[in-house]
Amino acid sequence: MKLATFRSAGQEKIGAVHANDSQLFDLAAAAARDGGADPAFGSMLALIDAGPRALDRAAALFDKQGKDATLSAAVGSVDVLAPVPEPRQMRDGMSFALHILQAPRGQRKLAARAKGDMAELARIDAEPLGELPEVYRKQPIFYITNRFSVRGTNTTVKWPRYSKVMDYELEFGIITKNKGANISAAKAKDHIFGYTIFNDFSARDAQRIEMEGRLGPAKGKSFDGGNVMGPWIVTPDEIGDPYKLKMEARVNGETRSKGVTEGMLFSFEEIIAHVTQDETLMPGEFIGSGTVGNGCGLELGWFLEHGDTIELEVEKIGILKNRVERQEV
Repeated sequence: MKLATFRSAGQEKIGAVHANDSQLFDLAAAAARDGGADPAFGSMLALIDAGPRALDRAAALFDKQGKDATLSAAVGSVDVLAPVPEPRQMRDGMSFALHILQAPRGQRKLAARAKGDMAELARIDAEPLGELPEVYRKQPIFYITNRFSVRGTNTTVKWPRYSKVMDYELEFGIITKNKGANISAAKAKDHIFGYTIFNDFSARDAQRIEMEGRLGPAKGKSFDGGNVMGPWIVTPDEIGDPYKLKMEARVNGETRSKGVTEGMLFSFEEIIAHVTQDETLMPGEFIGSGTVGNGCGLELGWFLEHGDTIELEVEKIGILKNRVERQEV
């Protein structure tokens, strides 16, 4: 199934996506018509918490009432929110080797441009990429980001006032299910509820400065509305192999980045195994893949401008679309 959170007539609802991603089937309304309200359809977190029984009922309701037009709304007529508007936790990884190698070079080039040092820029361009630091092969690397700054598709991301360099990141990720700790990689599939797209909008100039502190990104990543997720969650049975999906980023309709979900240094199953060492994983958490190689402006030397529209597309999931706007200083 594809499952969305949306707002209609002032109410937040969850629905099954159908008719070639054009319609949202209201699960709570269908349940009420089929014998009574079901608390599992009160929110996406409630659905995740309710377990496989609730998903089975959702599928049965759609099979029984899916052709009833009064229970569906056109995607374009409602506000499609982030599928989990407030995840219980958010972690984002560094899983693609090419991005890990190219991102620091991009930050050095950004610093050289800021100083107007063209000679340094030329030196950086002439350097080989070098070897991947061993730590990235030893264990999954991730940071925890702001779960309260999540937005969905078709929202406008307000450029933070302290930044002059705004960037997109082409990523996908998982939403978790089933509480657990010390989960083996072999059993981690039982903790993946589904897959979604993630745009980790980044204030690159702020990030460059704070990362010198060797702790992790903060204001480079955490600003209102900067964690964009969606447009919906796709359950594993509909995805098939999650590590063979084509990815693309477009800015104002022009392709800037292409990639494939293949080649993660650690799979989501392995990331779950690492995260849950003596730590409890909660249902309804988000874990991001990190940026695919060449999947951001930092690697390409091509950043966002005021008014740009960004579309991230991942095969079998959909299109996550947003606009960026500068704010008055």
